[in-house]
Amino acid sequence: MVNLAIIYYSQTGNVHAMAKTAEREANDWGAEVRLRRAEELAPASAIESNADWKAHFDATLDIPVATLDDLEWADALMFGTPTRYGLPTAQLKQFIDQTGPLWGAGKLINKTVSAFTSSQTSHGGQETTITSMMNTFYHWGAIIVPLGYTDPMMFEAELGNPYGASHVGVNGPVGEKTRIEVALLTKRLLGITDSFKKGSTT
Repeated sequence: MVNLAIIYYSQTGNVHAMAKTAEREANDWGAEVRLRRAEELAPASAIESNADWKAHFDATLDIPVATLDDLEWADALMFGTPTRYGLPTAQLKQFIDQTGPLWGAGKLINKTVSAFTSSQTSHGGQETTITSMMNTFYHWGAIIVPLGYTDPMMFEAELGNPYGASHVGVNGPVGEKTRIEVALLTKRLLGITDSFKKGSTT
């Protein structure tokens, strides 16, 4: 059995849709899954100024806020975030910045980690957002699991981000190709984690 924590921040819903896809794929695979959202940091006035943001915020209040316990519990981790100038959002970064006690105690060593993101345009910082998160995971001693070109579908025009799954917002809501990419990443992460766990106990 693999324990998977999917921890994400989503402003208007695209990254949330990707996280839900990962959750479904992981459940179908047979993993134990915790879907968790990063706590919102923006003031109410900012949220209420954007109807889509406010609607999504209200619609996802039932999803638990991520805690350090979720990281300690998990064998595998997936982090999702929109891009902000080629970087992860402050909301997700604040959560990651709180992991010092786990890192110091060595409790993040050998966790397997993957990431996914969404940007407005195809060159809006998807790759740098994912790779910048990896800098933290190196410090943890985690095992980074990229998507790579590990499936023939990754050579199609709208897929092909080898760093992690990604979505282009200007193309509309999360569609089938993005869901395929998230599914490929989720199954790869879980399969590698399962093999690693079995190998480490023999």
